[in-house]
Amino acid sequence: MKFKIAVIGTGPSGITALKNLLDQGLEAVAFDKNSEVGGNWIYSEDESHSSVFETTHIISSKTLSQYEDFTFDDFDKDAADYPSHDELRRYFQAYARKFNLYQHIQFGTLVKDCKWIDQLAWDVTTEKDGIEITDRFTHLVVCNGHHWKPRFPEYPGVFEGEFIHSHHFKKAAPFADKRVLVIGGGNSACDVAVETSRVSAKTAISWRRGYRIVPKFFFGKPSDKVAEQSKWLPIKVRAFFNQILLKIMLGDNELYGLRPITELFGSTHPTINDELLHKIRHGKVKPRLDINRFEGKKVIFENGLEEEYDTIIACTGYWLSHPFFEKNLIDYSTGPVPLYLKMFHPEITNLYFIGMFQPLGCIWPGAELQSRLMAQELAGTWKRPANIRELCDNEVNNPHYRQVNTPRHTITVDFHQFVKDLKKQLSKSSFSKISQRNSVTEPIKLS
Repeated sequence: MKFKIAVIGTGPSGITALKNLLDQGLEAVAFDKNSEVGGNWIYSEDESHSSVFETTHIISSKTLSQYEDFTFDDFDKDAADYPSHDELRRYFQAYARKFNLYQHIQFGTLVKDCKWIDQLAWDVTTEKDGIEITDRFTHLVVCNGHHWKPRFPEYPGVFEGEFIHSHHFKKAAPFADKRVLVIGGGNSACDVAVETSRVSAKTAISWRRGYRIVPKFFFGKPSDKVAEQSKWLPIKVRAFFNQILLKIMLGDNELYGLRPITELFGSTHPTINDELLHKIRHGKVKPRLDINRFEGKKVIFENGLEEEYDTIIACTGYWLSHPFFEKNLIDYSTGPVPLYLKMFHPEITNLYFIGMFQPLGCIWPGAELQSRLMAQELAGTWKRPANIRELCDNEVNNPHYRQVNTPRHTITVDFHQFVKDLKKQLSKSSFSKISQRNSVTEPIKLS
């Protein structure tokens, strides 16, 4: 039987999924509602799928944030240690040109519904220019990302000022001379607090728990490259030494007026930021506790402090969302996510998820390996384990890190262990290497 494969999304995970399917001579088409590849890294001042803002840079270094098949040296030897959103956009588009992916992509196309028929059939309904079309595919590959549907916090009372999510934050300028409260301690929250503090009348940041702030550089090297040197250690041992190193380098959170850390390293996602602690110690960002309630423009914090704000920016994460599935078929919005290697469904064999994991590191190197494994299964050179249900349950019950119980932490993996697990499976394939398509490539342009 000839396979016909649908790929949803052409962000960093979607393009490597498409590329690896085509490498195996498989028929595949990708759908994307945008007009270009790049997904979340296509910056726009208007509200869109993208959640990046004007000054966003990636939080993992370039050498741990690249495809094996197309490195940053292949693209631009002068790329920054931590590339900007624009560098990444151009990198992904160069990747798509190099491997002739554009002719297999339908842009401006929204995937509205995916109905599972059986193990060799999906009915996929798409919409383009107001016209809906339903087509049948043998396999479905989901690469729609998980940083696009905002999750808002809820507090007693009503806030009468401006209340937005970080997804809608595009630049600091609109917050000039305003009193701004940022909710959250993750990467977006700390970045937004730093950026608004440059122009606001006042910026404060509210944490409900203690977060670890990790600088981007240790000893003149990207911090993830320094951490990589201990990847051979067991995860718990590695986490312990990382915890000690951070304490030596930065001291305790209390020194900065921030909530103390009460969980072990890895229990929450560490926050990669070089400027927040600097801004706090220079009085530009004010640390605050969790919010108790709202009264008009007044915010009452859990310690009784009362302050007025013009704008609240909630940097409180995103829902894991697949709106094209019926909820009784697939709904991982609140967890758990029982998928083997975060990609194989325990029962539906013609469904793959690529890039639906959150590493303590970068997503697309792992997504590239997932894509290779998927393509090799479809090409018949690798066979999934027979005890797939047991393996799915094992991943849920024995995660790499025991994290706090929130929707944000249902898909966390350790970057190095996850890559190792995927490569172990790839080594079992009858292919030692993925063959590359011998096609004429378009010239790679850097703009």
